[in-house]
Amino acid sequence: MQGWEELEKRCSGCMRCGLGKTRTNIVIGRGSKTAPVMLIGEGPGEQEDMQGKPFVGAAGQLLDLLLSALMFRQDDYYICNIVKCRPPSNRAPTDDEAQSCLPWLRKQTALLRPKIMVCMGSTAMKHILDRNARITQIRGQWTERKGFWIMPTFHPAALLRDASKKVLMFEDMKKVKLKLDELNR
Repeated sequence: MQGWEELEKRCSGCMRCGLGKTRTNIVIGRGSKTAPVMLIGEGPGEQEDMQGKPFVGAAGQLLDLLLSALMFRQDDYYICNIVKCRPPSNRAPTDDEAQSCLPWLRKQTALLRPKIMVCMGSTAMKHILDRNARITQIRGQWTERKGFWIMPTFHPAALLRDASKKVLMFEDMKKVKLKLDELNR
């Protein structure tokens, strides 16, 4: 696969799992395609499926506010999900659905070549870090793997359900910003 255009073209025709049959749009990613930080969520919701972009609903708006508050620039990050099609009723993707989509995520990672990956939520954490730990146990902790610095944290949607997690995700993302600044020195 050559570049982003080819990735998007191939991904848009994907029917590797049942999610392809029910999607309105494929949701690949948004943000800078040369970003040093890759933010990875679970899967598209209703708004994302309609617009074809990740994190454009309430959780995405909260994420954008958080990134702005921490002085991340637009070209600092790229946002995507484990699965590229909306699971019915916004449920978590199954392991089979996630495994079907992981080759697309690997291609995105190969094209982007980020320095930092942020796993937002347990689905992203499980499939990126290959761990079944609870997100509350390992959020905010760095793992270095295959040349990437990886930080698990809460999914922004969790903050909408439980406001007490906002300060924790803010602290985690502050660590991400500090690591980015350190790596850019």
